[in-house]
Amino acid sequence: MFDSRYIKTFHEVVRTGSYSAAARALGYTQPAVSQQMKALERDVGTPLFTRVGRGIRLTEAGEALTRHAGTILDSLTAAQQQIDGIARLRSGRVRVCAFPSAGATIIPEAMARLAAEHPGIRVELVESEPPESLRLVAQGACDITLAFRYPGQSAEIPDELSEIRLLEDPLTVLLPTGHPLARRRAVRLADLVHERWIAGCLRCRANFLQACAEEGFSPDVACTTDDNLVMQSLVAAGVGIAMVPALVLSFLCHQKVTGRILEPHTRRQVYAYVLRDHQRIPATALVLDRLVAVAERKLGC
Repeated sequence: MFDSRYIKTFHEVVRTGSYSAAARALGYTQPAVSQQMKALERDVGTPLFTRVGRGIRLTEAGEALTRHAGTILDSLTAAQQQIDGIARLRSGRVRVCAFPSAGATIIPEAMARLAAEHPGIRVELVESEPPESLRLVAQGACDITLAFRYPGQSAEIPDELSEIRLLEDPLTVLLPTGHPLARRRAVRLADLVHERWIAGCLRCRANFLQACAEEGFSPDVACTTDDNLVMQSLVAAGVGIAMVPALVLSFLCHQKVTGRILEPHTRRQVYAYVLRDHQRIPATALVLDRLVAVAERKLGC
């Protein structure tokens, strides 16, 4: 391994033709340049210069190092410029994992802010539901993950992750627009005992079944889907109704679907997770800050 300072001095000695000229160009003393070249020769294990009269000449090893010194210094300069750009938020890549409704609501607004404020920051998106999304961030497959859990569900948070609370997301019911209960501002779950249902992802389904059990009935589940657009289409077609978080209401795609708050009120908690050490990375910290700011403007934290 070579000390980059010695390579820079070596390159200048070769360029100027002498230790004294290199010292003047670099602002060093001539003995300091001589000491650095002796140290570099110790590192490489062979002489790099020979004395010829009052001057110096490169050895075969010196000539070999000369062919690489410029490339080494150019690479170091490029690396330093890239690192400076990352540290000053002129560039950087952050991988964000999110569940679908967060990906359709929180993520776009946060990315729009980043694009306006720090156009060099690139965000790569991955879609995944918890608990798989938590494993992805714990394994370093993404830098930030957005995940949720319902009251009573175990957290299962790896110790190496920091948890940042983003918002509370009330549960709602999707009804066909012509449904008799669609005229109400809120709908009681107990009034939906005889309905057919469209169930969602594994965690949402577990919470849905538990909520129905607490109201004293077992729901008639017509079908299940993890796709919010498919779920809306099924409700619009009259196949069934669905319990969904309120984030979904902000991207309803069907005029024939109406969302109403469910009673008794239940809210799922939405969090951001990041490896503790990654919170010190400037680009990751910036993206996390914008996600928090956007979430605060959503449904209330």
